[in-house]
Amino acid sequence: MDAQQFLAEFGHIANAPGGIERLRELVLHLAVTGKLVEQNATDECAKELLARMRQYASVGNPKKRGRASKKVNSKQLYADGDMPPNWVFVELGELGDWGAGSTPSRRNSSYYGGTIPWFKSGELKADYITSSEEFVSELALKECSLRLNIPGDVLIAMYGANIGQTSIVGVKSTTNQAVCACTPHNGLNNRFLLLTLRAIKNYFIGLGAGGAQPNISKEKIVATCIGLPPSEEQSRIVAKLDELMALCDTLEAQQQARRELQNKLRQSTLQAVANATSPHELQTTWARLADNFGRLFHAPEDLIDLDQCIKQLALKGLLSVWAEGEMVNSEIAELTRVSTAAVPDAEMDWSIPDHWVWARCAWLGEARLGKMLDAAKNKGDFRPYLRNINVRWGRFDLSDVFQMRIEKHELSKVSVRKGDLVICEGGEPGRAAVWSGEEEFVIQKALHRFRCNEHVLPEYMLFCLEHDYFSGRLSRYFTGATIKHLTGRALAEYPIPLPPVDEQKRILVAAHELMHSVATLKERLIAGNRCAAAFAAASVSSLTGIAIEQEEEPMKAPQTELVAPLRLGAAPDIKAQAPLSTILARHHGEMSAKDLWQRFGGEIDAFYAQLKTEVAHGWILEPAPAEMREKPAETVSA
Repeated sequence: MDAQQFLAEFGHIANAPGGIERLRELVLHLAVTGKLVEQNATDECAKELLARMRQYASVGNPKKRGRASKKVNSKQLYADGDMPPNWVFVELGELGDWGAGSTPSRRNSSYYGGTIPWFKSGELKADYITSSEEFVSELALKECSLRLNIPGDVLIAMYGANIGQTSIVGVKSTTNQAVCACTPHNGLNNRFLLLTLRAIKNYFIGLGAGGAQPNISKEKIVATCIGLPPSEEQSRIVAKLDELMALCDTLEAQQQARRELQNKLRQSTLQAVANATSPHELQTTWARLADNFGRLFHAPEDLIDLDQCIKQLALKGLLSVWAEGEMVNSEIAELTRVSTAAVPDAEMDWSIPDHWVWARCAWLGEARLGKMLDAAKNKGDFRPYLRNINVRWGRFDLSDVFQMRIEKHELSKVSVRKGDLVICEGGEPGRAAVWSGEEEFVIQKALHRFRCNEHVLPEYMLFCLEHDYFSGRLSRYFTGATIKHLTGRALAEYPIPLPPVDEQKRILVAAHELMHSVATLKERLIAGNRCAAAFAAASVSSLTGIAIEQEEEPMKAPQTELVAPLRLGAAPDIKAQAPLSTILARHHGEMSAKDLWQRFGGEIDAFYAQLKTEVAHGWILEPAPAEMREKPAETVSA
């Protein structure tokens, strides 16, 4: 692809998922390969600049004089060695004085709490860094061989997920052992060094060793080779790069503003649909939604509200037609009029058809908690049991099942049979699924077994629970200040809009057909976004000459799992800009990374990219250091 074709396809690249970042990568690549600005014949050749640097470095240090260049491979930046003739290929170690940081002993309190900023790898997030989270004393600087950094030094992270992150020091400071610092020699623009290090960040990541927390050494960094242009061209490159990066920032801001407008339009349109009070009004508002569908839904997370809107319409009786003669059971109807537990107007959150009633769950079946797990006291035979983690929304995950001892006389009280609704009491209170298996399982005390009577379908109860959980309505029945629970008493008091049983069946069919269409659309959006991202990557690759990575085979499920929870931070102004925060908010601000990814519904790479963005904005709190645990051996398979 030549430059003219690239300009013709620019809109497709910029609007693809991650497209702006691809453009930034392209600009960086062009900058450090001599293709961003024109070469000037009057500039001093970089070989002469390098000769002066070497002469300066060898003064007082004969060991550096005439050392052989290792030329460690970062030459992949240049196609077949294609580099401007007045540039020179040189090791990073020859361009400045490099030093790795260190960490004073925590046992000596006099080393900490001083006035000297002590930078860590995770703080290297901006072009310039002037403030730190922690400070050390002059004593630490003297006794612990800390490297004193001066304004203008360039820092690069060497450890963990931050490998390759860079910043320029703005104050006198020092660094910890995970950061390497460089004081550039005269003639090297520190901003040019900064952008060059960023351009080869992926190369540094590839050099990392050490498993879960990879790291690179100072020796590997200084032995890496880059292209060095004349000093004058370095300045021109930095100026042009700043100009183009500012344009990328402007384009990104415009996209965000457009996205905010789209979100507001989508939310108002769906609200009008959900607030419809008659079939005619629903038809009108739905037609408006259909006419603007392409403008309203661009990303998979945009469909979350549409799915919820469909459930709301179903529970208002707008997706079904009443068959004359169908009525709610007379005993249930009578309870709504004379019972002291009748549902008051305050708990009737929307209008329902005249032949429906608001009914409490206590009238619709029997709820029982499962068995307390106590290895010392439990007796009987081992049987598989369901835990909170085995119950997902609308399904069971039986890949991780434990066993407990159960006596025969207990089985009828704590076992589940086909058609039982299993509801989480804690964790994610209200999460539920209908048991359809033939094998005999029991439930732990963290679960309710709700056995519906003939007046309600378990699938309809599940439908109500899912709608009310994600709308927040169910939360009014939770107990607990921090850890929420749906107790047996609260579950008994929980009211649902109840139509006749045959109408419940028609509602479920209609709603599931619509939600299936939403799921299909979500798959198409995911596939389309993946295709657009691949096109953007291929377009940039064709200009840079760097081969794009082939898509790997699906990774096998690891035998360890991340157990550190993710928690909600500051609320974003526009929720659809922060889909993960939106999901967290609907789950009371906390859930595991695995559960959040499953709710997100996108590729794992897209999930972690979005998570990084939302953490950077403060919408999600910085996760605690990753804690890994071995998954228990599988006992019962699905």
